[in-house]
Amino acid sequence: MTDGRALTRDERDLAALTVLALLTIGPRHPYDIHRLCVQTRKDFVTGTPRSIYHAVTKLHKAYLIEPVGSEQDGGRPERTVFALTDAGRAEGRRRVAKLLATPQDDRTLTTAALSFLGILSQGDAIAAMRARVAALASALSIKDSDLAEAGHLPPILLVETEYERDQLRAEHDWFDTLAGRLESGEIPWGLPPATAEL
Repeated sequence: MTDGRALTRDERDLAALTVLALLTIGPRHPYDIHRLCVQTRKDFVTGTPRSIYHAVTKLHKAYLIEPVGSEQDGGRPERTVFALTDAGRAEGRRRVAKLLATPQDDRTLTTAALSFLGILSQGDAIAAMRARVAALASALSIKDSDLAEAGHLPPILLVETEYERDQLRAEHDWFDTLAGRLESGEIPWGLPPATAEL
């Protein structure tokens, strides 16, 4: 496992990732993005709605999203509607793929990546998961070697390493199975038409 240092601060920014991912559905204003976070239980986005507004500002400055109009509902203030730029669409996909491919101790990042799996192509999603499985297999091998080298120590001193090894094995097997289910077609790719617009 890694401690997340393989990821940049932007790649760990779950509010920004959520904005990029939810705008793949279509243009929205920040309040609507916040509403979708609540409706779809994106509990990994903390500090909403402020964090969503901050992410929108940051992504707009980076030319990853752009204003495409405005909406006004009744007597409420006018709200700017944003859409993804081509660069924003590509960046959202890149971030999800990297989060999927890179094991880390912060499970929230993995939960977010799985939540937005559908913005990737099936091939890219499987490739990212296969990369993660390979990284987990390597980490497992190191843990097994560590345990073998420490075999002369009392078992009570090794329980935390056994725990870490078993966590790695469980994650490895889970992602390996999920990738296999996608490859075999057991899990169809994409959303049914009735749910495509959330």
